[in-house]
Amino acid sequence: MSIGRVYICGAGPGDPKLMTVRAMELLKSCDVVLYDRLVGQEIIDQIPKSAEKVYVGRAVGDPTTHQKRTNELMVKYARKNKSVLRLKGGDPFIFGRGAEEAEYLLERKVPFEIIPGITSAIAGPAYAGIPLTHRRYSSAVAIATGHEGVDNKGDDEVSVDWKKLPGAVDTVVVLMGIGQLEEISKDLIKGGMKKDTKIAIIENGTTARQRVVMGTLATAARVASKSEIKPPAIIVIGKVASLHEKIAWFGGGEGGGGGKGARP
Repeated sequence: MSIGRVYICGAGPGDPKLMTVRAMELLKSCDVVLYDRLVGQEIIDQIPKSAEKVYVGRAVGDPTTHQKRTNELMVKYARKNKSVLRLKGGDPFIFGRGAEEAEYLLERKVPFEIIPGITSAIAGPAYAGIPLTHRRYSSAVAIATGHEGVDNKGDDEVSVDWKKLPGAVDTVVVLMGIGQLEEISKDLIKGGMKKDTKIAIIENGTTARQRVVMGTLATAARVASKSEIKPPAIIVIGKVASLHEKIAWFGGGEGGGGGKGARP
């Protein structure tokens, strides 16, 4: 029996022009596209009418669509000898469950490929004028998820020990952490990070809706709430965050959208 191939692929951080050439080739050629919530509409609109489109994402906190269904659909279509594009926002191996899906396919002898994507953890700050490394300010970076919550010790999940990060890295990038920002900030302060450490929060990074607000560890949660920041948003913590005010070339500054240097 012939069997199709699954392509576990990153769609990039939001701007369609930041998709890789390989990702766009697959978008145009695969029989089935299983896509996540963070894949932008401009990308979805480029899927050919001949391809079957299946939404497998879920809103934050929405338990109705499970990873189990996505896994089963990948195998189902592959066993029908279909080429399957499993399209994820950002990079599939950065908090994208791409490795879990690869393991699932491997166990069922379904061939697959991994196509990296530009992660929002790097692209969002770059579009906000924030370098994650800088010779004067940052030689070590941690990328962490706030999704599991603070001090969540689930049996099958690894929790971030925020208190240990201040002594280990200069810059902390948090994905999916807006809802936990106050607790994360408190734990970083307990770990030795100064209350006046700069924080940049980048909402809808790399898109025309990009917005950046600035604060400190002591004020960021309040600033985010007042500015009504909504996911998807990237949190950058450390001295490099202050460079937004100097290097910002795309999107708005504090509280703004669109703005100087925006791509036409």
